[in-house]
Amino acid sequence: MTTIPIGCPTVDIEDDRTGLSVDTLRRALADNLFYLQGKWPQVASQNDFYLALAYTVRDRMMQRWLSSIRTYLKPEVRVVTYLSAEFLLGPHLGRNLLNLGITEPVRQAIAESGLNFDELIAQEEEPGLGNGGLGRLAACYMESLASLQIPAIGYGIRYEFGIFDQDIRDGWQVEITDKWLQYGNPWEIPHPESAVTVGFDGRSEGYTDSDGRYRKRWIPGKQVKGIPYDTPIPGYRVNTINTLRLWKAEAIESFNFQSFNVGDYYGAVDSKVTSENISKVLYPNDEQLEGKQLRLEQQFFFVSCALQDMIRIHLASGRQLDSFHEKFAAQLNDTHPAVGVAELMRLLVDEHGIDWDKAWHITQHTFAFTNHTLLPEALEKWPISLFGGLLPRHLEIIFELNQRFMDQVRVQYLNDPAKLASLSLIDEAGERYVRMANLASLGSYAINGVAALHSELVKQTILKDFHELFPSKIRNVTNGVTPRRWIALANPRLASLYTEKLGDGWLQNMDQLRQLEGYADDPGFRQYWRQIKRDIKQNLASYIHRRTGIAVSPDSLFDIQVKRIHEYKRQHLNVLHIITLYERLKQNPALDITPRTFIFGGKAAPGYHMAKLMIKFITAVGDVVNHDSAIGDRLKVVFLPDYNVTFGQRVYPAADLSEQISTAGKEASGTGNMKFSMNGALTIGTLDGANVEIRQQVGDENFFLFGLTTEEVMALKASGYNPWDYYSSNPQLKEVIDLVNCGFFAQGHPELFKPLTDNLLYSDPYLLLADYQAYIDAQDQVGIAYQDQENWSRMSILNALRMGKFSSDRSIRDYCTDIWKVSPVPVEILEYDQAQAGLNV
Repeated sequence: MTTIPIGCPTVDIEDDRTGLSVDTLRRALADNLFYLQGKWPQVASQNDFYLALAYTVRDRMMQRWLSSIRTYLKPEVRVVTYLSAEFLLGPHLGRNLLNLGITEPVRQAIAESGLNFDELIAQEEEPGLGNGGLGRLAACYMESLASLQIPAIGYGIRYEFGIFDQDIRDGWQVEITDKWLQYGNPWEIPHPESAVTVGFDGRSEGYTDSDGRYRKRWIPGKQVKGIPYDTPIPGYRVNTINTLRLWKAEAIESFNFQSFNVGDYYGAVDSKVTSENISKVLYPNDEQLEGKQLRLEQQFFFVSCALQDMIRIHLASGRQLDSFHEKFAAQLNDTHPAVGVAELMRLLVDEHGIDWDKAWHITQHTFAFTNHTLLPEALEKWPISLFGGLLPRHLEIIFELNQRFMDQVRVQYLNDPAKLASLSLIDEAGERYVRMANLASLGSYAINGVAALHSELVKQTILKDFHELFPSKIRNVTNGVTPRRWIALANPRLASLYTEKLGDGWLQNMDQLRQLEGYADDPGFRQYWRQIKRDIKQNLASYIHRRTGIAVSPDSLFDIQVKRIHEYKRQHLNVLHIITLYERLKQNPALDITPRTFIFGGKAAPGYHMAKLMIKFITAVGDVVNHDSAIGDRLKVVFLPDYNVTFGQRVYPAADLSEQISTAGKEASGTGNMKFSMNGALTIGTLDGANVEIRQQVGDENFFLFGLTTEEVMALKASGYNPWDYYSSNPQLKEVIDLVNCGFFAQGHPELFKPLTDNLLYSDPYLLLADYQAYIDAQDQVGIAYQDQENWSRMSILNALRMGKFSSDRSIRDYCTDIWKVSPVPVEILEYDQAQAGLNV
């Protein structure tokens, strides 16, 4: 408060940029509309009002944010840097209001200003800077890092166009450009003065420096500028606001005046276009060589920007680079940033003159690596010709690292050729490739999987020889999700129920929810629980009808599978169950079954043709089932388009049943499984990824288990799996496949789904047919269980209350303790008094 004398008596007037009273918030909103948007209310659009509100909220973060940045620069403060190609943040406004603790005064100020709070929240364009679980995990971790008061910086790319918007036309996925920046982004602050230069192509050369040492340097063939855009990530009810720094690529010279003057108008802007392509779009289609090169350019671009920025911060704190690894713990989120190992070596050795062995010590003690996959095809590797053409000096560094490492392996394993081939940074079988997972594993002091089962399988399979050579390097940190977004924002009535019973401390310690387990046996509590769920389902049903025209009953069992479309996630196994139920009802119209609404959502990679066909399969089956008057409301099938964070906040709380049905041993962890269970959905699933730990926490009796285990999958494949045997020996399965093959769901075109059914009958790499009957049996149990609503409610309550382990706060605490060795650093607020403001440099 600032006291301003205006005679007698005096009045206290809040700073318009920091004050939290309703009157001050209304005044700030009006000021921002007028001075920043240049509008008055009568001509302002809904987006103008949203932007004015966003700037009003951002103003109230600036003191904390700048104070947090000042904390990073203290020499003694260790900082976590999270390097990720994706950050699927979701909308900022609601989260920022919640974490700052100002939702209610802002809601009241908006109402008194004659505006609709919910409409302004819905106005925000969601940044599509991620594809799915990887990017959403990064976003949850950034929020938890701030909430736990851990100094941290997230580094990534400011994609101009994010993951495509998805439309469904005639049952097929259509990709639409995601223009998330078209109306501006009020949350980011650009810092062109902190730009860095990133090179590509060219050559390396040797020279003798002034001290007579032989050195190497890179002469890039082209260079681009990396411009940082900073976004605040506030912690929950703490002073810490960490920074997400995303990099935009720009040309060193964006306009060639000489070319323009001679009439070469395209040539005048060629450098601008080619440079900006690097940060133009998330995950360009890499089926063609040009797409592969652009992806590698993107990965190197943001990692080089990040490392140059980290070096600048470290030197600015007054320390030398030999302590760089003491200042920073740099987490590689999958293999996309793995080229950072070679880039940090180049920066230390070539740019800063540090000798090789010391630079390697610093590098190996800076990076930690998270592996997110067990699928061999998902382990990135780059052709030597592509890698060396784009990053010639880095290839030399990798060759040198590999030579030294192979010398070590030869001694350790007496020149065992199998060990040398497995551990090498270079794949020498056929065309030569750089193996990014091996580079990350060698260049990091710690490797972690993302679920207990996954981490053990990493040790036993893809990194088996690394584990044997470095037995303490591979650890486990089970994934988690933030309860602030996935309960408090997504399910406010459930959050209010918890807070009424416990206070709001559960949002910082979800284990407190276990104190409510006794209510699972309280009929009144169970009734209220069901009412909350039904109201949410009614809201989703209304949305489904508006979006798709399909009418569904909120009293039916909402059976939901929303996730990236992929064969190993087995959405088509779910569809085989739908067809099974459909056939049962057609054969026996009087059959008494539990009414179900099957809801799907998820995007297929633009170049993944089988995944796109799976979407068409879902929608085609839905077209038949939904229009069959003999079926009525007993079965409905919905594909909801354009899965994103906002979509998830609407869908996860509405689920009765969560489909987590990937082939055992294929899903690293999953996080959707956690979001569903936190909101009271029961899971039908295999013993895969984090399902194993979820089942342990919620209780075997509250989880519908089916399917082969990882060991059984491996044994079946080793023995010569023949899917045709399952098809020919199971009459029900045969009827289902035959109905698809005859064109029943393809308007009489039997060839439409033949690629899908042929794959199942003659290959079936993900063992759908082997797991089919167990899945059908488990689904029959689900149908029976749902008819006992009292017991179903009890199971639902216990699922939700026992999910404390899967908070991302717990995950980050594990990282801090076991990997990063960092502790909370409370932020002291940098005072800024508007009345006393005035520069005195």
